[in-house]
Order: sequence, then structure tokens, then C-alpha cells
Amino acid sequence: MQVSVESTSALERKLNISVPAERIESEVTKRLQQTAKRAKVSGFRPGKVPMNIIRQRYEADARQDVLGDVIQATFYEAVVAEKLNPVGQPSIEPKLFEKDKGLEYVATFEVFPEFEVQGLESIEVERQFAEVATTDVDNMLDILRKQNTTFTEVERAAATDDQVTINFVGTIDGEAFAGGTADNVPLVLGSGRMIPGFEDALVGCKAGDTKNISPTFPEDYQNLELAGKTAEFTVIVNKVEGPELPELNEEFFAMFGNTEGGLDGFRAEVQKNMERELNQAIKGKVKTQVMDGLLAANDIEVPAALISNEVDRLRVQAVQQFGGNIQPDQLPAELFTEQAKRRVALGLIVAQMVKQFEIKADDAQVRSTIEEMAAAYQEPEQVIEWYYKNEQQLEDVRAVVLEEQVVDTVLGKAKVTDSTVSYEEAVKPAAAPEVAEEVAAE
Repeated sequence: MQVSVESTSALERKLNISVPAERIESEVTKRLQQTAKRAKVSGFRPGKVPMNIIRQRYEADARQDVLGDVIQATFYEAVVAEKLNPVGQPSIEPKLFEKDKGLEYVATFEVFPEFEVQGLESIEVERQFAEVATTDVDNMLDILRKQNTTFTEVERAAATDDQVTINFVGTIDGEAFAGGTADNVPLVLGSGRMIPGFEDALVGCKAGDTKNISPTFPEDYQNLELAGKTAEFTVIVNKVEGPELPELNEEFFAMFGNTEGGLDGFRAEVQKNMERELNQAIKGKVKTQVMDGLLAANDIEVPAALISNEVDRLRVQAVQQFGGNIQPDQLPAELFTEQAKRRVALGLIVAQMVKQFEIKADDAQVRSTIEEMAAAYQEPEQVIEWYYKNEQQLEDVRAVVLEEQVVDTVLGKAKVTDSTVSYEEAVKPAAAPEVAEEVAAE
């Protein structure tokens, strides 16, 4: 077999492969001999059909079958011999396939980029530190109470934070529009559920009142047909209800699975959960900075085949998330291309980090990570046992730990600045990058 390699771009390779006729004919003969053992031809017993008749009837099909098998086998042999690392399936272009002349074909494919991760010393990271203060726990208790607010009907004008039950009819230029009419809709004033100006206009209304309001849809409203347009709404207030916050008592604590310890025990549990959230938020911000830094310091070529595969995955995720009667391939690839490119590039860089720095998932850290996740459940030991009985789930945790160790490796070489911030500042999401990031080391 003869092989020549042509580099047509940074990542694209063309293999020109010639297979001698002897190998082809040997394979064809083997295939015909197998066929002869089971062929049924009138006038002959099974297994006794002369080979010349077998060739007349079956050689063309056997030769075509051999073509696919030989291409698959010789392509693998060629990439191993040439020490190439293909991405995806090659494009095959046969050039010659004739009896007694052998096989010639061209295989075109991409290879994984070869690079060394560099520039770790240039990466800048701000690492935040924060604590959960008593006032932070107080604020969280207030939030939990507000999330479980009940409403009681009142005989007064509606105020902000009250709930009104309303009927409304909306028009634009005198014409009704989809979603513009509804009955018995509960609405908490000040919740921001409706378009700007709608809820504010109902403050001061009483049960039985009718209010005409003219709010304007935002310019960036999701329904482009309504964006920027002013609507006319006739609103009837059926009922006004005032908010009642639940007391911090045993009944309230039980809603969150706390049946012992009273207020002090509940505060301790809330603080523990807040500390878990705080640690995850800080780690997430550090990871984002590290990944951004790795990308900036390592501008690598990314195989188009990997980007295409990632685009397909993102399409499926989008359909699963938002639903609707749509097939993933109906979504324009352009919507996901940049995000896919970023994810693939980071995946390649992280994988190279693992190889280059000989990083392995630490078993103790895997255990610690599982215990941390299990702590959020009422029966943590059962959760831990479940992870260790499910190999795929355990591998997912190992991937997370491996990625954390990659981050730690970068932090050991990067320019790290530590800063102390409040709890609220620490858990506040960082400014979102242009594309989301979700990378796991393979």
C-alpha cells in the first residue's frame, strides 16, 4: 500500500492511498468462497456450485462490498502509519477501482490541532472572598417569607405589593391582539410581570373600579409585532388583596424540611445553604476568568467538524429548553456557531492542559465534591451511595473535579488578586460573556 499526505490547510489533510490489486483480488476471492458455501443454484447441491458460476453471479456484488471494507481498513492503517489524529469521518473520493488494477482513492479530513498551552503567567484573575453575615441571613429569611406570601381580601385601594384580580381588554389602533384580553388574572402590583406602566396605573384602584390605561410595549419586546407600540387597555378590578407574611414558626420551618431546632436551627440551615451558594458563586467567577484567559492566550485553530457537532448539540438543547413544535435542524446554525466555537476551543485547551500537566482527578476531591452535593438533600448518605453505584454519574463528577484541578493549575501560575467583598456582591452574577460557557475535559 502506498500513502502520500497533503496538507491543504492548517487542519485539513488529504491522503492519497493506493492499494495493490493482489490485496483486492484476495479479499474478493475470500468473499466469493464464503458465498459459495451457502449459495443456492438450481441443479447444484449447496456448497457444490462451481466457482466460475459463483463468480458470474456474485462477483460484482462481492467486489462492491470489498471496496467499502478495504477503504475502511486501509484508511485506518494509513492514519496510524502517518501518525495522524482525524476528526470525524473522512470524505472519500475513489480514483480507480478496476479488476487487476487495484484501488486508488483520496481521503479528505480534518485533524485535531497540535499545540502546547501557553501564556498562563499572563492570565489575570480577581479572586473574591466573602462571609455570610448575620444581616445576610436576616435578609434571606425576609426573602423566604416574601416568597411564601399569602393574600387576604381587603376593603381599600390597592397599593404596591398588593394583589389585584383583574379582567382586561387590550387593543392597538382599535384592533384586538393576541394575548391582549384575559379574565380573572391575579397580579401583584410592583412585580414587573406586565409591561411598564400597566401595574403602576392600577395603584389606588378599588374593587369594582374600571381603569383605562395606555402603556407602551418596550422596543425590545419579544413579540416583534407589538414592540414599541402603544396599547389601549380597559381594566376592571375584581378584587384587592393585601399581603400577609408567614410567621417564623415551626409550621414555616417544616415547609423547608426543618422540624427540629426551632428558629436557631433554621437559621443555621439557611446559613449553611447560603455558604454553599457563596462558595459555588466564587468558584464560578474564578473559573470564568480562567477560561477567558486560556482562550485569550491560546488562539487555536478549531476543526469545523467539531464545531458542526457542537452546533447540533446546542440546537437540541435549545429545543428541549424552550419547547415548541420545531425540529433542531430547523434552527439556523448561525445562532449557535460562535458559542459552539468557544466551547470546542475550550474543550481542546482543557484537554491539552490535562495531558500537558499530567492532571488526574483526585479521588479524595471526587469524594468531597459528592459529599458537598449530597449535603443539600435530607438523606445525604443515600445520595453518596447512589453516585458510587452509577458509573456514568461518577464519571461526570470526575470530569468536574478534573476541570477544577485545571483551574487550580492555572491559578498557580496566573496573576491572582484577592479581594474581600460582601455576600451580595459575591453571589451577584458576573457580566455575562457573549456566549455561555460549559466545558468538560474529555
